[in-house]
Amino acid sequence: MSLMINEIFYSLQGEGGRTGEASVFIRLSKCNLACSFCDTDFKSGKSMALDEIYAEISSYPCRWIIWTGGEPTLQLNEEIVAFFKDKGYRQAIETNGTRRVPSGIDYITCSPKQQFGKIRILIPEVDELRFPMAKGDPLPDVSVLPKTKRYLLSPIFDGLNVIQENVDYCVELIKQNPQWGLSLQVHKLIGIR
Repeated sequence: MSLMINEIFYSLQGEGGRTGEASVFIRLSKCNLACSFCDTDFKSGKSMALDEIYAEISSYPCRWIIWTGGEPTLQLNEEIVAFFKDKGYRQAIETNGTRRVPSGIDYITCSPKQQFGKIRILIPEVDELRFPMAKGDPLPDVSVLPKTKRYLLSPIFDGLNVIQENVDYCVELIKQNPQWGLSLQVHKLIGIR
């Protein structure tokens, strides 16, 4: 079994509820959406067998994998999750919520872009919901979203540059709706991957 891998790297989680935690990022190729604000190259990649992926990541002292993309659920399945779980890894996923998440994932970050009501059917509960927001974007209706412990707004950046009006807008929304929290892209702010 193999996966189309865009890149593998070791860093700190730069956003969301696990910000600052060491993690092995496995970015899978392919996405089923085309978001205008996407800051990720997910089109290119190379085929790697699971043993090759394990050989590449096993030198890192961290035992947290973050499956990201693109959209990782286009390739990830229970067999792959079980393979890495058997090797001692905890696994997180960053998904757009358009497909079911394989069982065995330890931490689900869902960053929905469309069809919010359908997401709750596919993924009834997640660890965090993280919404990229630009000034003027409507605040999502939490009643149609999956159950979660964390509702997060993430101001859209321009590459590595903060767009202050997006940050200010998110801060005001959160002050008016305190069940939400702020998720900045800290990795961009401090210059790490």
